Amino acid sequence: MSLHDCMAYAISNSTKMRIQQAAIGDAQIARRDAALALFTPQINANTYAYYNFGRSIDPQTNTYFNTTSFHNNYGVSAGYDLFDGFKAVNNLKISKTGLLIAGSQEKQVEADICLAVMEAYYNVVYYKRLVDVYEEQVSVAEQALVKARRQEELGQKGHADVIQMEADLADRQYDLINTRNQYESQKMTLADLMFWPVGEELEIDTGMPDQVGHDGSPVIPGSSTVIPGSSSVIPGSTGNLSADDVVAFALDHNPAVQIASWQALNAKRELNTAKWQTLPSIGLYAGWNTSYYTYQGSATATFRDQFRNNMGEYVELSLSIPIWNRLNKQSTISRKRHAFEKASAELDQKRRDVESEVRRAIQDRDGAATAYEQACRKAEVQSEAYTLNLKKLEQGLISPLEFQTANNNYLKAQADEMNSLFKYLIKQAVVRYYNGVEYINQ
Repeated sequence: MSLHDCMAYAISNSTKMRIQQAAIGDAQIARRDAALALFTPQINANTYAYYNFGRSIDPQTNTYFNTTSFHNNYGVSAGYDLFDGFKAVNNLKISKTGLLIAGSQEKQVEADICLAVMEAYYNVVYYKRLVDVYEEQVSVAEQALVKARRQEELGQKGHADVIQMEADLADRQYDLINTRNQYESQKMTLADLMFWPVGEELEIDTGMPDQVGHDGSPVIPGSSTVIPGSSSVIPGSTGNLSADDVVAFALDHNPAVQIASWQALNAKRELNTAKWQTLPSIGLYAGWNTSYYTYQGSATATFRDQFRNNMGEYVELSLSIPIWNRLNKQSTISRKRHAFEKASAELDQKRRDVESEVRRAIQDRDGAATAYEQACRKAEVQSEAYTLNLKKLEQGLISPLEFQTANNNYLKAQADEMNSLFKYLIKQAVVRYYNGVEYINQ
């Protein structure tokens, strides 16, 4: 699996994404409810039936009498708020913004998952390539030890040199075991982030990018960015955009800033709604009802006749004027005002945080690019030095201890080169993300 495959698999199987998708479903329902509340009336139908034992009122004579009676009633009513302080209108706007917030939160969760997977993926590749390097070193040390023992038999080397080479081989084997353990640990971390099935082997592409261009400079495929002050080409450029351009784009399009902005907007709308609730409300209502009754020992009209004759309708226009409600509305206004002030402050803080993160990411990317260029040069020089020292060791011109020092420098240079490469790729991915390119599309 490639890095893109791992990120796509993690997104499709993450419980965080499932939770966020459920939140989007709730936001869609809230928007639907707000639209229905604004554009449609409330309609209710009711019916009841009961027996009355003892004293009751005769609806024909309007006098009391003692007998058992049966009553059955049917009714339909509808109501619509003509003016409710723009509460329904603002609720619809709030619900639409809430849906946008849920969508941006999903994008934010997706970005967090992709970045975590990317870091774990590169850690796996790093330790896998380091395992390959140590395996090669162990193989070279074993061959050198066999040759040294033969030279000892021939009297060309002393026993101390052989012991030193055995110790060097043991060190290489120890480092190999530790690196393999780190590799397996990082694979488990990646599998956990991806929600990979337990017990099933996860295989990823651990190949290193081609690092040598046509002119011998460090190159990564698909790149078009030149490291500042060098001829090295680096992938994923932001073109000629300055740091201010990237910051401006992030402040307008970054999900975290958008979420904070929409939350502040909704807080403002809720404050306005609370203020309008101090005004009178107007409602229009209409209804229809009919009934049927019988009395024990007396003749009554049939159900059909009573259903038609007892039928009635009504239309109602109501005006409700709030006078005193123990300062509940005023308290609500104060709370909504504080919520708006808090949301505004959080928006300012989020914009500042994102701007700092973008500038830091750009600085880290440029620093990582320079470090990678230097690591490539160091690795090239140490590789040549290692080859020369290996030949000197075979010819007996240097001691095993001196060769071990040169070998350690060579191993460290290779590790630093791989580490600086992966660190740069992550930093560059972060900058591209802030510039509008999602991790999954890089």
